[in-house]
Amino acid sequence: MASIKPLGQRVLVKRLDAEEVSAGGIVLPDSAQEKPQEAEVVALGTGGKDENGNDIQFSVEAGDKVLISKYGGTDVKVDGADLLIINEGDILGVIAD
Repeated sequence: MASIKPLGQRVLVKRLDAEEVSAGGIVLPDSAQEKPQEAEVVALGTGGKDENGNDIQFSVEAGDKVLISKYGGTDVKVDGADLLIINEGDILGVIAD
């Protein structure tokens, strides 16, 4: 799917759908919905090196469901899909199934 290969310690993710109904049962229009913080990892960057020249390993892999910061990253459109390029540091955690 992804024709973009992130560079460095960046990760390409796809936001998972936001809730369309509030807890009280009210249907929310797109403009009132918050950006979803759950995403799926689509692709990993090329990695990086620490100050000693050792490779830095990613904490996630493609297919992982993750929790991301609300306002981090850069929105991109690839093959009609809305994706987000974020730094690995903007991933707050991996969602366990």
